[in-house]
Amino acid sequence: MLKKRLETKDRLLAFKIYLILGALFIASLVVSNLIFQKFFYWDFFGWYRFEISVGILPYPITFLITDIISEIYGKKKANQVVTMGIFASVFSLGIIYVANAVPAIENSPVSDVLFSKVFGQTALAVLASMIAYLAAQYIDIYIFHFWKRITNGKMLWLRNNFSTFTSQFVDTFAVLFLLCNFKILPWEMFNGLLISGFLFKVIIAALDTPILYAVVFMFQKRFNLKRGEELVLD
Repeated sequence: MLKKRLETKDRLLAFKIYLILGALFIASLVVSNLIFQKFFYWDFFGWYRFEISVGILPYPITFLITDIISEIYGKKKANQVVTMGIFASVFSLGIIYVANAVPAIENSPVSDVLFSKVFGQTALAVLASMIAYLAAQYIDIYIFHFWKRITNGKMLWLRNNFSTFTSQFVDTFAVLFLLCNFKILPWEMFNGLLISGFLFKVIIAALDTPILYAVVFMFQKRFNLKRGEELVLD
């Protein structure tokens, strides 16, 4: 792929944007692990009733961001963000463990029992999510760059959707399989949540394609990038 080195001023701006994207990625990932125990339904125009965890809501954002970073900053920077997400998840898990261990006072608005009920299973959930997340994100980045090479930087919609569809299925299947094995969720919910979760992610991935095109266009215009060209921050 073509690489472009920027002048100092533009490189600093590009690096700041990269940090913002990384922060949004990490926040979305950590929050999705914390709120996963609440489930809701979404009636999709009477065609299908989705029954999904609220943890799935911020998760597609992570795949959109890694696709943006992959397209603009390259595979190495996308993998770096994924790795930072792992450290952030482990760190948040440590904080939750300590918070769950200290006793609540009598007039605490949230009791020990309630706190443990909401966050007590977070450790196993984060472990399951991280295993699935690792597999899915690295698959997403690999497939994205595979198609970028094959198409010579053309057909952004193809590599965005093909990489996301594949990686989202891997993620949905793996995390549900592990959560059911850890007895956090009953096996009776597996098929329904797998279908609902994957279809929901596919719809969101298709809908975010115009967003990806708009963001990539703004980068290309601001930094005078050619099609398929990547920024060098090092």
